[in-house]
Amino acid sequence: MTTRTYSRFDRALIEIERALGTIFDPSPVALRPSPADDIADTPLDDAARRHAAGLMRVNHVGEVCAQALYFGQAAVAHDERQRGQMLAAAAEETDHLAWCGERLRELDSRPSLLNPLWYAGAYAIGAGAGILGDRLSLGFVVETERQVEAHLDDHLERLPDDDARSRAIVSKMKDDEARHAENALAAGATALPSPLPDLMRFASWVMKTVAYRI
Repeated sequence: MTTRTYSRFDRALIEIERALGTIFDPSPVALRPSPADDIADTPLDDAARRHAAGLMRVNHVGEVCAQALYFGQAAVAHDERQRGQMLAAAAEETDHLAWCGERLRELDSRPSLLNPLWYAGAYAIGAGAGILGDRLSLGFVVETERQVEAHLDDHLERLPDDDARSRAIVSKMKDDEARHAENALAAGATALPSPLPDLMRFASWVMKTVAYRI
């Protein structure tokens, strides 16, 4: 069995295709069923529906950024095993993207209008982290996923009590993110130096504040 060697042009086309699929595909295909499939959709009043939609739009943006981060890191990974791990994690994030997109449609809402901007920024950050070396790149994954866990915990507190479908999706996403962090630790991640974690929190706060509305 032969392994195809891709030229730089081939790799660029692959990355462009991934970006377009993540940003513009209205119905990405999930490999796993949605955690909300067996949960009845309880009607929400207008205020609760808009609030739930805002939170799920933030989560959808988070998954757009996760795809971009993993693809950016995979594109420059020095180790083939790490590249495979990044792409496998990205596949699970595609499930999250599909689940959040479906829930947004159920809530009669839409993804963020700024998704191309979020993707481009996250891809650049991911590639930059990957260039610094595999262990630091893995450390970036750990810190990212830990912060995402905290953010999803916050959303579980803030989602309307009656929105069991959104809660099921967010809860499963949180479990997956925790596993991604543990996998990165097991692969040899090194802790990020200060002040990078604080800068990441600030960037996340900006994204969440804007994406809730736009």
